[in-house]
Amino acid sequence: MTFETLALCAAVGLLGPLLVLPHSLRIPVVIGELMAGIAIGHTGFGVLDPSEQTLSFLAQVGFALVMFVAGSQVPIRDPRLRIGLGVGAARAVAVGLLATALGWAVSAAFDSPHPGLYAVLMASSSAAVIMPIVESTTMTAPGLMALLPQIALADAVCIVALPLAIDPQRAGPAAFGSAAVLIAAAVVFVVLRHFDISGLRRRVHHVSAQRKLALELRLNLVLLFGLAALAVHTHASVMLAGFGFGLAIAAIGEPRRLAKQLFAITEGFLGPLYFVWLGASLDLRALGSHPNMIVLGLALGFGAIAVHGTMRVTGQPAGLGILAAAQLGVPVSAVTLGAQSGVLAPGEGPAIVLGALMTIAAAAAASRVGSRRPS
Repeated sequence: MTFETLALCAAVGLLGPLLVLPHSLRIPVVIGELMAGIAIGHTGFGVLDPSEQTLSFLAQVGFALVMFVAGSQVPIRDPRLRIGLGVGAARAVAVGLLATALGWAVSAAFDSPHPGLYAVLMASSSAAVIMPIVESTTMTAPGLMALLPQIALADAVCIVALPLAIDPQRAGPAAFGSAAVLIAAAVVFVVLRHFDISGLRRRVHHVSAQRKLALELRLNLVLLFGLAALAVHTHASVMLAGFGFGLAIAAIGEPRRLAKQLFAITEGFLGPLYFVWLGASLDLRALGSHPNMIVLGLALGFGAIAVHGTMRVTGQPAGLGILAAAQLGVPVSAVTLGAQSGVLAPGEGPAIVLGALMTIAAAAAASRVGSRRPS
């Protein structure tokens, strides 16, 4: 690991922001970062070695931070979450049931041992992708308020279920480790909530801002890395540690100054490093050697769009159903966990990414159509 490697990762990671500049495309930043990693990794020129130990560890730190930021962005305190909560939760459950049936069908069709994984992938929704699309458009569909609890519930449940579904043979130890991490995150929430009610948190915030100590950032990183260490020792995923801690912070209310600091360290350095590393780890050439994996990716993408679009029968506008199918965090996490555990077949990781890209493209198209329609 050298400064040249860090400079290379930071430089190619700039492709992400460059792709976002055309506002009408609404391409997530991470797509460009993944593409940059693909170009310099196993698939492309082979300049970056993703198996290098220090680089892999820094990527895992970035993974934990990315999931923390994703969890902190779940709108738990948003009053709109209570509007249409029952309808949104019912639709999320219905999508989960349909995805479970379709996951078994896809697994049988491709002779794969991952029906649970495919079900989780197709049932998931990415609040980090969907909410910016909604807020940046003039969509006025009547079911918009019921969409918020639907995607929040699907996002949280699928992230918790992913470590259990990706390797069923280790579901027992994974469930124990996941439970330990979630309980620890709940304890952290109770303690931080007490400090918030007693006023200690505000006093620390005031002193930190006045003397430029960044105390909140330091304390949050201590807690995040502590939960990540617990996850590693209990054979759980740092993904769950980051997301669980992010949910705890979201439930309390994240100070704007802390949010900016975490955004800077995540989106400015460790987040792009993680996505470049992930792209470098993918071997898209395996898709050429295993054409059935291309079909699998298409099946996962179309399957996710179909199960979410089926909610049209419940009165949800078709555009919102397609929008709810947008996914990124869960598929990317699945590829990361699969690479670590070695449970994915050759080409299966790129196939999962292909399916996710299809849902994002469909969501962007649906949002453009919805924003052009009159209120």
